Amino acid sequence: MTNRLVILCVWAVTASVVSGQQPVHQRIDKATAERNGGAMASLASDAEFLRRVYLDLTGIIPAAAETRKFLADSDPNKRAKTIDLLLASKDFSRRMREVVSVMLLERRAGTVISDQEWNKFVEGAFAADMPWDQFVRELISADGSDARTRPAIRFFVDGGRSSHDQMTQDVARLFLGMNLQCAQCHNDRNIREYEQAHYFGIYAYLRQSKLQTDKSQRAFLIETVAKDKMEFQSVFSKNKQFTGPRLPDRGEVAVPAFKKGDECAAPAKDGFPGVPKFRPRQLLARDLTAADNRRFVRNAVNRFWFLMMGRGLVHPLDLLHVKNPASHPDLLEFLVDDFVAHKFDVKYLLRQIALSQSYQRSSILPGDIDPAAVKPESYRVANAKGLSSEQLAWSLMRATGNLERIAATPLSKKSKFTYKDYVNGRLPAPDNLSDVMKLFAAAFGNSAGSPEVDFTPSASQSLFLLNDKLLRNWLTPRDGNLVDRLTKESNSDRIAEELYLVSLSRLPDDEEKALVRGSLERHKSRRSQALGDLAWALLTSAEFRLNH
Repeated sequence: MTNRLVILCVWAVTASVVSGQQPVHQRIDKATAERNGGAMASLASDAEFLRRVYLDLTGIIPAAAETRKFLADSDPNKRAKTIDLLLASKDFSRRMREVVSVMLLERRAGTVISDQEWNKFVEGAFAADMPWDQFVRELISADGSDARTRPAIRFFVDGGRSSHDQMTQDVARLFLGMNLQCAQCHNDRNIREYEQAHYFGIYAYLRQSKLQTDKSQRAFLIETVAKDKMEFQSVFSKNKQFTGPRLPDRGEVAVPAFKKGDECAAPAKDGFPGVPKFRPRQLLARDLTAADNRRFVRNAVNRFWFLMMGRGLVHPLDLLHVKNPASHPDLLEFLVDDFVAHKFDVKYLLRQIALSQSYQRSSILPGDIDPAAVKPESYRVANAKGLSSEQLAWSLMRATGNLERIAATPLSKKSKFTYKDYVNGRLPAPDNLSDVMKLFAAAFGNSAGSPEVDFTPSASQSLFLLNDKLLRNWLTPRDGNLVDRLTKESNSDRIAEELYLVSLSRLPDDEEKALVRGSLERHKSRRSQALGDLAWALLTSAEFRLNH
């Protein structure tokens, strides 16, 4: 056990003892039980739980050896120990980097900050257990002048967010759970809570920010001098309105008046304007992430709950308002208070959710219950979640036995991989991690700027799994990969066990063993290809494609 894991376990035990209160994960279970609307599914089997928690906390299915070890372990605390082990792993920070990048960038590409710079920044933040409020403050406030936080400017400057309208809409959606697009032109007529003043109050924080490059074409996100309030007008009225920087449910920030020539704290230099004394975006970073900004905290808790449970306590995620109440309002408010009390500790929040029986329920209801009558917001049964493109790529590489080889293959400086060139046959199947992830993002991710919330399988995804040369290549015998290992095994039952463990993270039943035996018997003359076909059938099944 690593020192980090020991600290995590000791801290968790100490916290519950000192508080003298019911553990948070038990509070979660009490709240879901009180509003479940009927009988609940039993706890997931060990195999079902292990696969689920690996996918949720590390973004990859467990290796066969890890599954065997867990299934054989008789320790009654093995689930909690596994949760702590995964949270302390390097894979957790990589998984959170992928989750947060997709959530915040929405697969928008850019040229100002490279993927490598951004990935190092985000992954490093989670590896260092940076509190969520601090992480968001750095995203909002970064201007590019500090080497450590420079990659954070990608949130605003890459992928179209240099538009103040896009910046405003995305801050509201992603950090406040408010889709204010309609409020750009008028008060939202369907959601009375969403006012035009909310939209322009956020806009007023951001309108002085602009991208500027120095002599070496290095980009910075600077702020110019703000001289007055934001003026706006509804399309349904001729009356002009004015607002200074202001967040919903918060007070307006006064725009100070300075004497001419006294507006800047630092003079113009190297082609850049002076640094203003009043910098609204820096104030946004402070005001947005304040511990008493309930909208910000509620949105964060709701999104992390969605990550683990497959559905937000408030759903859709960007429609937090009184007409769309939480399925479990008291639970949401309790988790908000607890998240603040634990100083925005994401790892702590995810741990409490993972420890709960609500999270650990089976995805299979008792046979006498009609699944169609069970609402996903009841959490009576585990909600199945489609694997993200990243989860699918990592898991397929591990299952086929190609992960170590691909991860060890360096990215060529001459590599110019594009999905268009690949599908048009102008490029071979990628053989390095960076290009593999690009391929899966293009094939299975949403289009740029589109939130990835729902599982939306498509014909093109099915065709990729059916025909693409990459997966066929991974299932061709190669030294040490899955099919190569299986060809060296003569016992069909052991082959069946390995196939099911590496792909579905469970042991096969007798009927499945018989199917494997029969297939191998029928295809003796083409044994290697038959093994590849069996593996392909499992890896393209709904059971593999879903986190259940």
